Amino acid sequence: MTRYLSQTSLTGMDDDAGTGLRLFCFPYAGGGASAYRRWQRSLDVHGAGARVMPVHLPGREGRMNEPRFRDLRALVADLDEQLDEELEHPHVFYGHSMGALIAYALTCRRQQRGAPLPLALALSSYRAPHLPAPKIADPGASDEELVAGLAKLGGIPRVILEHPDFLAALLPVARDDLLLCTSSFASDAESVRVPLHLFIGARDRLVSVPEVVAWRRHAGRGCEVRVMPGGHFFMRAHEDTFLHELASLVRRYAHAPVFAGALSA
Repeated sequence: MTRYLSQTSLTGMDDDAGTGLRLFCFPYAGGGASAYRRWQRSLDVHGAGARVMPVHLPGREGRMNEPRFRDLRALVADLDEQLDEELEHPHVFYGHSMGALIAYALTCRRQQRGAPLPLALALSSYRAPHLPAPKIADPGASDEELVAGLAKLGGIPRVILEHPDFLAALLPVARDDLLLCTSSFASDAESVRVPLHLFIGARDRLVSVPEVVAWRRHAGRGCEVRVMPGGHFFMRAHEDTFLHELASLVRRYAHAPVFAGALSA
């Protein structure tokens, strides 16, 4: 079993069930797969018809003792190798903030080598990849400055802010993740041959609507942008509203007659 997926995600996925749509969810900077722990039930309620597959990145939660990636290309190469078998089945990628960048970068890599592609990318709260990475804090920022930057965006749950031990565990993860974001391709970002569905909070303090609209430069199969209520973490603060929208989107692809597979140029 790939170390990026939990046994819970794969339970019941036998040969008969294996043709169902899979929704791979990539976490934001400092976050983990647990951000998506309630999504399966909610998407089932909305009739999404997809299996939620939270991606467990190293160096956090159940993989806390493993070294974290600070380079996007290295992470994507490992994801591509480890998830390759699972990505033979129909799937959609969802990524929030840093997760949007990872989902896009993984799609680019698989497109370059002719591997099966997602049916669609659902990306939220991240600038188009040819733009500079969003800046939460300076690389040499103190712990206090980094906490202030993350808290301003709503990126640190209250329970963590109230427990110094939890906060001490979060900050190294966040720092490495922010380094990973600044290691991205920029000038060599390319167009992907899958539809892009983009989301942004109306009150996002880190990313602007025009910066999200700029993803159209990388959309080889169409692009749509939806402005949601809330700020940078609207997908958490307005979870029910967002999951209703996401379920509607995913249903389109759950019932698609043909898996996109390894698309040619």
